[in-house]
Amino acid sequence: MRATLAAFAERFTISGRQKTLENFLSVANLKTEVLSGLTVALALVPEAVAFAFVAGVHPLVGLYAAFIVGLVTAVFGGRPGMISGATGALAVVMVSLVSTHGVEYLFATVVLMGILQILAGVFRLGKFIRLVPHPVMLGFVNGLAIVIFMAQLTQFKVTGADGSQTWMSGWPLVLMLALVVLTMVIIWGFPKITNLVPAPLAGIGIVAGLVILFNIDVPRVGDLASIKGGLPTFHIPTVPFDLDMLKIIFPYALILAAIGLIESLLTLNLVGEITGKRGGASQECLAQGAANTITGFFGGMGGCAMIGQSMINVKSGGRTRLSGIAASLFLLAFILVASGLIEQIPLAALVGVMFMVVIGTFAWQSLTILRRIPLTDALVIMLVTVVTVMSDLAIAVIVGVIVSALAYAWNNATRIHAVAHTSTEGAKVYRIEGPLFFGSADGFGELFDPKGDPSLVIIDFINSRVVDQSSLQAIEAVATKYENEGKEVQLRHLSRDCHHLLSKAGQLMVDSDDDPDYEIAVDYSVKTSIFGGGH
Repeated sequence: MRATLAAFAERFTISGRQKTLENFLSVANLKTEVLSGLTVALALVPEAVAFAFVAGVHPLVGLYAAFIVGLVTAVFGGRPGMISGATGALAVVMVSLVSTHGVEYLFATVVLMGILQILAGVFRLGKFIRLVPHPVMLGFVNGLAIVIFMAQLTQFKVTGADGSQTWMSGWPLVLMLALVVLTMVIIWGFPKITNLVPAPLAGIGIVAGLVILFNIDVPRVGDLASIKGGLPTFHIPTVPFDLDMLKIIFPYALILAAIGLIESLLTLNLVGEITGKRGGASQECLAQGAANTITGFFGGMGGCAMIGQSMINVKSGGRTRLSGIAASLFLLAFILVASGLIEQIPLAALVGVMFMVVIGTFAWQSLTILRRIPLTDALVIMLVTVVTVMSDLAIAVIVGVIVSALAYAWNNATRIHAVAHTSTEGAKVYRIEGPLFFGSADGFGELFDPKGDPSLVIIDFINSRVVDQSSLQAIEAVATKYENEGKEVQLRHLSRDCHHLLSKAGQLMVDSDDDPDYEIAVDYSVKTSIFGGGH
């Protein structure tokens, strides 16, 4: 009995220790998530204010967007750890609308933008992000890192009495650079000492403490604008609800929805690679749409995922939804009760944090592999990087996908060939190698010699795949040529769809047990109009 009680007591003690350890770990994780959210919130303030200026709206419009979009996507988004808010990619599109029609039209546009994004989620359009090739992703990451870097350079300008901006020089520039470098050094070295506090937060806190303690005269957050304000209030945009208004806002809403989803879904994939998680594209579309719809009714400028802040969060230890929620709530607290303190933070500390984000975001390995990868991929990486910097993210990704698709189509078009031999019965057998589609259709027709071939010709598609309507038309054309020469043609190993669709050559097919069962990408209306509806 004593032995049984002793064993039970030992198991109870071990269980208690394990429970205590689990509780300790959960408390440690909670602290990490909250501190990571605080770091992100501090970095969000100057970004949201700057993007509001770019869009031509009041700074609070950008801050409210960062709070609402960040909160909704943190709770319902497709990837825990991602941070969303007002972004420069959207702001540069908004500026012309605001300058022409006013901020109320912007709010209406943001609502419509959110509705379009919700529809994209409902129809699961987010899955098409998988069509973005890896070279495009590398170019996107590199271009965005350069854009983030260039955006920080505006903090090295001073505004004169007449409103003109000039670059810093002399002692102010030396002080600014010294504090930026000090912040970067702290972020680099702090994890080597302790992980109790996220390194970016430590860098901001230490540098801000030095500046405030010694009253160092450097630009601070408050020099950009006051961030003091109240709670966002519900507000229906005061615009005429008619067709003319819709004609004005719909093009902007469509562009903003596309840019927002592309940037969000690419950031989703990037964060997924770091955290080892996949999926969630449609959920992210729905969350982004709901966030922007709500934001438009509460006086925000709309937003999407922010790769810089997402990288800060993930590398500070933020892995759950709590970090994003904490960032949004901290941002709201800054607006309501802590604006005076936050406005004292030196911009140099935040610039240092963003410079470290740039270093961590840029895909440095892409520079070393340029000579080892196919020339087309190298060109795509550089093209997407340049277009991202010179134009915007959405155009860069679309251009990169189109160039990659064309290069893929060209490479496959040159792969079509035939291995010919004569069977024991004296028939000429053409075994087709490579995909047959619109790009290789012409080359397919050149593989045959209707005049010189024997009376029986067998075309075997066992190692080929018929992809589209152009392929079917090419097969019909070859069959017609042999028919005109009075020769017999047999088509082998074509799918059942081809059996149905090839009206002239259909009777030439030879059924086999190993016929492929893939489907041809031809719309029914195309089938009936081109092939006479033969089934």
